[in-house]
Amino acid sequence: MVTVHSGPGTYAAYAATAGRLRAALADVPPGTPVRLGKRTSNLFRPRGPASGAVLDVDGLSGVLAVDPEARTADVLGMTTYEELVDATLPFGLMPAVVPQLRTITLGGAVTGLGIESSSFREGLPHETVLEMDVLTGDGRLVTARPEGEHRDLFLGFPNSYGTLGYALRLRIELRPLQPYVGLRHVPFADLDVFARAMAEACDHRAYDGAGVDFVDGTVFSPREAYLTLGTWAATAAHAPSDYTGQRVYYRSIRERRTDVLTTLDYLWRWDTDWFWCSRAFGAQHPLVRRLWPRRLLRSDTYWRLVRLDERTGFSGRVDRLRGAPAREKVVQDIEVPVESTAEFLRWFDAEVGMRPVWACPLRQRDPSLTWPLYAFDPEQLYVNLGFWGTVALPPGQGDGFHNRRVEREVARLHGRKSLYSTAFYDEAEFRALYGGESFARLKARYDPQGRLLDLYDKCVRRA
Repeated sequence: MVTVHSGPGTYAAYAATAGRLRAALADVPPGTPVRLGKRTSNLFRPRGPASGAVLDVDGLSGVLAVDPEARTADVLGMTTYEELVDATLPFGLMPAVVPQLRTITLGGAVTGLGIESSSFREGLPHETVLEMDVLTGDGRLVTARPEGEHRDLFLGFPNSYGTLGYALRLRIELRPLQPYVGLRHVPFADLDVFARAMAEACDHRAYDGAGVDFVDGTVFSPREAYLTLGTWAATAAHAPSDYTGQRVYYRSIRERRTDVLTTLDYLWRWDTDWFWCSRAFGAQHPLVRRLWPRRLLRSDTYWRLVRLDERTGFSGRVDRLRGAPAREKVVQDIEVPVESTAEFLRWFDAEVGMRPVWACPLRQRDPSLTWPLYAFDPEQLYVNLGFWGTVALPPGQGDGFHNRRVEREVARLHGRKSLYSTAFYDEAEFRALYGGESFARLKARYDPQGRLLDLYDKCVRRA
């Protein structure tokens, strides 16, 4: 292994940090809720009042080692993908799946799921993990692998959201890269044709005679959708585009049919404007854009502004003063079979009315495995659809009106909904959808005293 000095930098320092966390957890009385003392979060799920014990995760970020020959990296659980990519790129390597936002942590992407335009061939981030050290709720530090004593925890950890334990160290697969990614933005005026073209590109890893390494899409309306196909490139025919300053990436999808980005800029193409959500803060207005410091054009800046608004209630007060109707946050990622994608998009546009919508295909990489807390049909191509914003509530309706309808429509189409944001399922339905029996067995084995929250309590009751 080639050691990379980043964060704590050594296995000895990691062992000391792991020992400290074990001791801190052992001091927590049974039944007392436990949280990680994270500085950043990409969850949109509100929490109840702060209570219980907080584990200090200082010293738990950084890349311990990169092995260029084996194409693996040993990474601490609180390492952001920005830090991880910066450590692997000098070796001509990158994580097999790099979620869209810089500050998503590796541990968070594995326990809470993540996705990107390589997921049609690589699956989700947890499918690229070779082993992980997990601090379990009962205070043990176990190494979970696809085979062996803790196989059940390895398979049950994804979508557990810290209710079984915390990933302190993960060994992940890396992939070779090239300097550039060439893009084709293919327009469609029919959502059924759009979905079939996405399936074709994923099934054949080619489209219209050219190879395809990355696939995602942007739906501006039922009559305007774009399939974006990325292909590795050793050279660029012209200067690569720069969407980290005055230009906005998602607008370029409508404006040009081909493009080229450096690999690093491709990985973070959605981060600069938090997809398109930066417009809510005025960051896409030309005058504001020129005054906004370039280093603050990034998702964690907007996240801090969201948190500030939640604490102060500023936007709600402004709406009331204007006499505007109350609004509901609809911040969700859902997955439906590719054959149901057009149907869901038409329903969503008519009934909820948020635009644009991000579309990203995914397929389980190893069909022989079952990930019980977020089980897919392993032979099926799904499409993740992401929509993030607020919607006016009809008169007489309260918070949850739109989100509950989304949940019902996703269930009708045999899909799944990610749990990083608000959920409104009743308990029986939730347990049936998210591996309730498997979760109960894992909870009994790895957290029998209930030091960590129950999954339903955490994701729906918002404890």
